[in-house]
Amino acid sequence: MMNPRCLIADDHPALTSAVSSFLAESGFDIVGPVPDGRRAVALASEEQPDLALVDYRMPRLAGLELVLALREAAPATRIVVYTADGDEGLAHEVLDAGAVALVLKEAPLADLVRALEAALAGGSYLDPALARMAPKNSKLTQRELDVLGLLAEGLQHEEIGRRLGISSETVRTHLRKASDRLGAASRTQAVATALRMGLIT
Repeated sequence: MMNPRCLIADDHPALTSAVSSFLAESGFDIVGPVPDGRRAVALASEEQPDLALVDYRMPRLAGLELVLALREAAPATRIVVYTADGDEGLAHEVLDAGAVALVLKEAPLADLVRALEAALAGGSYLDPALARMAPKNSKLTQRELDVLGLLAEGLQHEEIGRRLGISSETVRTHLRKASDRLGAASRTQAVATALRMGLIT
């Protein structure tokens, strides 16, 4: 089985070197690294990596514009934002723009690997420090939270149904109700919103 390919884009050489080495030791093939947003988009377009780990603030293209440009250049690439900004509003922005994970730079590198593995499995990840800041005021039922939590781990409807002892149709019903209550337009957005609110981890 081939190692997952991860594009790294960050303009801090020492951090990039440490992260690249750690990820390589953890079984990832490194694409790049590159020090600015425009080169990140060009390389993502050319290489179509499995993952893109990008600094939120970089020269020549950053922030939401970078996330959106990466999504257009490499639609199948799962985007993980790596940032020093511990701002819940930022988490809201990047997850709504299409990133699937957000990790703070102060987090242990093992957490970064967990975020990349969750993204690779089709799930989402929000740094626990940001999840703890969020209010827990949702009206979701426990079963709806269970479904969203398993979805965040990358499980499909049939697998979630087996895990919870319910039909895949019932899983879809719980997901639809949860999405409505969270004001989410898609299941990905529902998971991202629940993560952001600290309802699931």
